[in-house]
Amino acid sequence: MLVEGKGSEIGFRYDTLNGFNIAIAAFELRTDSELVFVGDAGTTEPSDPTSRSGVEINSFWEISENWVFDFSAAKTSGHFRGLPSNADSITDAHEEVVAAGLTHVGNNGLTASLRLRHFSDAALTEDETVQKDGSTLIHAGVSYAFDNWEIGIDALNLLDAEDDDIAYFFESQLAGETAGVEDIHFHPSNPRHIRLLLKYRF
Repeated sequence: MLVEGKGSEIGFRYDTLNGFNIAIAAFELRTDSELVFVGDAGTTEPSDPTSRSGVEINSFWEISENWVFDFSAAKTSGHFRGLPSNADSITDAHEEVVAAGLTHVGNNGLTASLRLRHFSDAALTEDETVQKDGSTLIHAGVSYAFDNWEIGIDALNLLDAEDDDIAYFFESQLAGETAGVEDIHFHPSNPRHIRLLLKYRF
């Protein structure tokens, strides 16, 4: 079922047309219903209306012929409408998100990159008594292209951070338990691992 939503945005963009641009936008969004996750059923269901506002920034900088830097970030505040101020948080909604990357493209076919992804803390209950910790992951990669071939290696979660990719708070009951228990259910980030790359272009 479709619900009505109203939004507004105002922003600014600057581009040197010579390898650098930046865009900043402030926004507000009001929807008549928010989809929330229902752990017991493993699906989503419509909930109360919400209001969100925030600011985001995106930038690209070609530092030199061989170096490129990109950056994006957003800060958002969101709440359910019509509920008490101490019980109106949107669950699992991160207020800050940051992504950045530095890439080197060599003239000899060599490419290397370093990327960062950060999610801030997030409330797992409407009253914010249960929180999900933030997560910061760093990835690195290097590849070499020659003729129609490209070979490379990626190191994902380079620092082997023990973070959670996603988390929810709901009641569940294991076999043998006499009653359900409310607790955090999470999917951990993959530990550091190495991925090999081999491409052939026709």
